[in-house]
Formats: sequence, C-alpha cells, structure tokens
Amino acid sequence: MAVKPEGHPCWADAMFTDLEGAKRFYGDVLGWTFGESRTEYGNYTEAYRDGKAVAAIVPPVPGQEGRSQWCLYLASPDAAATAARIRENGGELVMGPMPAGDQGTMCLARDPGGVVFGVWQAGGHEGFQAEMGTPGAYCWAEVFTRDAEGADAFFPAVFPYTAQRMEDDDVDFRVYHAGGAPVLGRMRMTDDDFPPEVPSYVNVYFGVPDCDEAVATATRLGAELGFGPMSSPFGRFAALVDPQGARFSVIDTTTTEGEMPQLTDVS
Repeated sequence: MAVKPEGHPCWADAMFTDLEGAKRFYGDVLGWTFGESRTEYGNYTEAYRDGKAVAAIVPPVPGQEGRSQWCLYLASPDAAATAARIRENGGELVMGPMPAGDQGTMCLARDPGGVVFGVWQAGGHEGFQAEMGTPGAYCWAEVFTRDAEGADAFFPAVFPYTAQRMEDDDVDFRVYHAGGAPVLGRMRMTDDDFPPEVPSYVNVYFGVPDCDEAVATATRLGAELGFGPMSSPFGRFAALVDPQGARFSVIDTTTTEGEMPQLTDVS
C-alpha cells in the first residue's frame, strides 16, 4: 500500500514481556501469524493476517518493563520537523527521532496529557499492508484522555488536523480530520468510566468478522472485558484488556445499528 498522508495512522506495535504469550493470544483472537523476530531491531516481530503486515510486537528494552500498551504511529513526511512541533506545543519526546535502518525514521512522543504515540517517516516500511477494517487489520483509533482541551490544542498544532464535535450530551467526543478524511477520535475520560489509575492512552481498534466470538475467545484466554459487545452505527464493538495489560478494541464493521451521529465543525 502507498505511504500514508501526514497525520494518518500508519502502524501499530506493542511491547510484551511474554512475547510468546502475546503471539498465542493475538493469534487466536485476531488470526495473526508472525514473522521471524529481527534481532537487529530488538527482536521486533511483525504480525500478519492473510500474508499482509498488520502490526508488530516486541519485548521491552531493559529497564522499561511494565504494563503493556499498544502504540499508534502517525505518518510524517519529516519526522524531525514533526518532533520539533511536538516540543513547541508542550509535548515530550520519549525516543528519537532515530532511523530504523532503511525501514524509516521513528520517534515516540507524549502529548501534554500523557498520551503516548509514535511518529513514522516511511522508508522501506510503508506501514499497514492490509486494508483498513478487514479481519485482523487496523480499523480505527481514539485518544482516550483526561485532558481533552490539551489534546484538542496539541494534535491539530502538530498535524494538519481539523476537528468536529459529536453532538451527544452523554460523551465529550471529537473526530480529527486530515485531508478531508476522518483519521482519529478523541474521547474525554471520566472518573465514572475509568478508575484514576488508568492513564490516558490511544485505543486501537482491530477488525474482526464476529465481535461476540472474538470477545468470547479473548476472555477465555484471560482477557478482561472493559465494555461491550455493543452495536453502533459504525459496527459492533467491544473494549478489552489483554492478559498482559494492553488495552485494545475489536469491531465488526459489517454489523451496524442506528443512525450516524451529528458532527459539528469546531473553529
């Protein structure tokens, strides 16, 4: 697939202390197979669905062991320039920018509210190969944050985003657009829905052919169900925490219910 435009999600990976356990879990839940671990990149291991790259898993570097977490990478034509805007707008660089051989240039960053995300300037590795939303592939992502105002100021300053607000009295949700296309959601976390110890994070959705079946498999294998399965105009979805603590969601985009919500442009 072609290199993604600036600001579009282009890749996802996660660190797992038990790499083999992660392979078994996501292999059963999402139908992933795995390539050879690349020792030159810290045993970085790509995941595939139907022979197409969909994500990667990697063991933590010494000293960074802890709760596992999925990281979403946003495309950049110039990772150094994006890193500069991250710093200028109150974000923090966690790692990089640094070259990943001939594959591309990456950096890890944290927004002012603590949301960790990646930046990827493609080289030999252009990102997701599978079509978005197909079974086992990346489908969507949302910034879950306790600092919604900070996120709304930060992300459109770093990436070429415009925003729309969802007209819903029950949730504070926005959609960031780039090049006229919706690319990322932003959800305000509340203490009623998330215990204080849950940090802000990016919630990555992976496509499944049957949400209920995926949830049943995941929970049988030790995952915790956050909420759902529930139907929506976008598909039937559920939020999960895998056995190593990484939060993610699954969605069947072919099973929809209800009318699409109203969105209002935000100036």
